[in-house]
Amino acid sequence: MRGIAASWVLLGDGETPPIRGGAIVVDGEGRIVAVGPTDALRQQYADARWDAPRDAVLVPGLVNAHTHLELSALRGRVPGGRGFGPWVAEMMAERARVAPESDVEAIDAAVSELLAAGTSAVGEVTNSLASVPALGGVPLVARVFAEVFGLGRGAGEAMREVLRARVAALGALPANLAVTLAPHTAYTLHADVLTALCDEARTTGALTSLHLAEHAAERAFLRDGSGPFADFLRARGVPLDAHVPPGIDAVRHAQACGALGPHVLAVHLADAREDELAILAETQTPVVLCPRSNLHIELRLPPLEQILRAGIRPGLGTDSLASAASLDVLAEARALRARFPRVSARALVAMATGWGARALGVEDVAGTFASGRTPGVVAFAHAAGAVPNDPEAWLLSERADTRVVLVPAGRMLGTTTTRRSGAAHVQVNAVAARAAEESP
Repeated sequence: MRGIAASWVLLGDGETPPIRGGAIVVDGEGRIVAVGPTDALRQQYADARWDAPRDAVLVPGLVNAHTHLELSALRGRVPGGRGFGPWVAEMMAERARVAPESDVEAIDAAVSELLAAGTSAVGEVTNSLASVPALGGVPLVARVFAEVFGLGRGAGEAMREVLRARVAALGALPANLAVTLAPHTAYTLHADVLTALCDEARTTGALTSLHLAEHAAERAFLRDGSGPFADFLRARGVPLDAHVPPGIDAVRHAQACGALGPHVLAVHLADAREDELAILAETQTPVVLCPRSNLHIELRLPPLEQILRAGIRPGLGTDSLASAASLDVLAEARALRARFPRVSARALVAMATGWGARALGVEDVAGTFASGRTPGVVAFAHAAGAVPNDPEAWLLSERADTRVVLVPAGRMLGTTTTRRSGAAHVQVNAVAARAAEESP
């Protein structure tokens, strides 16, 4: 066993106060054995190999609950600030030029960036499954959502079946990795296919994912088929005959389609209103926020204080490198800290750790320092003799700029088989491409 002592230990559950002069004991697989005051643990585990005490704050591995790694080659190439319609048009035009999902090096570099940031678990959304090889066999837990879209029922069903076959063709996956089909959004997928995908997740006990209430253009398109997203589709020559606006907001439309509940991860909520948040809370729908992406695209943030008042405990994600500067989920918590100073630092740290793990359904492995879990241990160094009085607030400041991954995450998962070959990349074929002509 190994003992790690530091100035502070943050548990990541959003409730337990930090432990000053705390320590962690882990076994040879990186599994948490004990957490508590250093002096007590040194006596109890005298036979452990103890590291020299660190001038640092220890934090569980971070949880990045929403990424699009296949867009990593688009880092810095898609300008924002003009709203979702112009942004997605620029992104898709750039994607057509660059084919980022074919850039194996960019995807591999993005996974390395996640690991260097101290990430223990990731929720990855993919159109092409191109990120799956890079995520297999690395020391983190990955939940991959292969997203389906198509305004018409036939197009949506065709893409669903193509992706189902492609997932099956991957064969046996490493123990750290799971892949599930997921609806893209409530407004880019036919309602019947949306319902079928979410029903399948519920009956199989899987978690699926849904971009929800992300921007005002989504609200207008569902209300009456108008707005910037409709303009975007018309500019691409996409017929809108298959789109029958339900005349309600995205949250209520998702609820009517059976797309809310513990089996559906709702992502973004930047345009969600108080009554809609109440529905999400009542249905126990897990939530993930991507604030820096929302700021980049629409110059707005999700209504965090209303989300918390509704009783929702959200996780955080970085979205893609086409809309965020990095894959460091702690930067998302810092962005929220700057705009919502009344929200406690403890809650924001939990959003980047334990709450994110719970949203992804991996709280039994990642996110918190609790006995039997393998969240990894990340040390944020401070100057010798300059122990922060409030380690949670300090972690959210720019002063906490030096981190070291002391224990990688997920060692108990048996992640030894590496699947990083470019030959393993999977591209959606022409049938799915037909669906892509209807939606981004």
